[in-house]
Amino acid sequence: QVQLVESGGGLVQPGGSLRLSCAASGDSFRITTMGWYRQAPGKQRELVARISSVGFTDYANSVKGRFTVSRDNAENTVYLQMNNLKAEDTAIYYCNTAYSGIAYWGKGTLVTVSS
Repeated sequence: QVQLVESGGGLVQPGGSLRLSCAASGDSFRITTMGWYRQAPGKQRELVARISSVGFTDYANSVKGRFTVSRDNAENTVYLQMNNLKAEDTAIYYCNTAYSGIAYWGKGTLVTVSS
C-alpha cells in the first residue's frame, strides 16, 4: 500500500513561483519512479514531470526550462519547483507512482496562476 499526499499549491501571479511537495508512505518509495501530473478544467490529465529512483528526469515540453522535479529518498518526498508560472499552468496537480502493477494517486493540490 502506498499513500501520496500533495501540498504547496495556491494562488500565484504570472511569472511567480511555487514548490509542490508529495509525501509518500511505504518502503517502495526508493525503488519507484515518481511523477507529477496535472488536470486543467475541461482537459485530460497530462504528465508534467517524472523522476526515476536514481534521479533521471523527464518533462513535458510545455514546462521544460521552467519546472524542476527532484526527490529526497531519505524523506520519502518528491518536489516540483515551478518557476515563471503562466496562466495555462493553472490546474490540479497530482502525484503518482506505480508499484507491483498498481497505480497510486494523491488527491491533488490546486495551482491557480492569475493576476
